[in-house]
Amino acid sequence: MSARIPSFRIALAAATLALLSACASAPQPLQGTFLGVTPEQAVVGQQIGASVRWGGRIVQTLPGPDSTCFQVVATPLNATGRPDSNLADSAQGRFVACRAGFYDPEVFAPGREVTFVGRVQDTDSVRIGEYDYRLPRIAADVVYLWPVINEIRVVSDPWGPWGPWGPWGGPWGRWGYWGW
Repeated sequence: MSARIPSFRIALAAATLALLSACASAPQPLQGTFLGVTPEQAVVGQQIGASVRWGGRIVQTLPGPDSTCFQVVATPLNATGRPDSNLADSAQGRFVACRAGFYDPEVFAPGREVTFVGRVQDTDSVRIGEYDYRLPRIAADVVYLWPVINEIRVVSDPWGPWGPWGPWGGPWGRWGYWGW
C-alpha cells in the first residue's frame, strides 16, 4: 500500500505541472523557436533572415493593393506571446510587419495589441515628426490580434447605500440634523 502513495504523488505532481504549463503556453500559431532579438537590435545588427516573434501596440495599419503593413511600437512579450501590458512603458522601438491580404484598419486599430511571427526582411526609413527613423521590416507569416481586455473593478460597500446606521442615515436622521 505504501508503494502506491509515492506513485500517486508523482502522478499528481505531473498533472499539476502539465496543467500549469498549459496555462502559460502561447497559442498554436505563435509557438516555435525564435531569435531573441528586439526591433532596436535588428536595426543595428542587420539580422536579415532571422525568425522572430515580435508584438506590441499598433500605431498604423496601411492596406495596399496586395498586402497590409502594420507599424507597431514593440513591447516585451509575456509567456503566452502577448504584449505584456505591465511592461508597456519599456518599449523596444518600432517595427513594420507586412502580410499578404487585406486587414481592416478599423479592426486592426491604433492601440490594439498584436503579435507577429515572421522573418526580418529589411529596414524602412520613416519620418516621425521631424525625426528620420529606421524601422526593421518583417515578412509576417502570422498576424495574431489579441482580444481587448476590459477590466471591471467591483467595490462593494459592506454597509449598503445608507451606511452603518441603516435607512435612518445616522444619529441625525436620514436628511440631516433637522430631518430635512
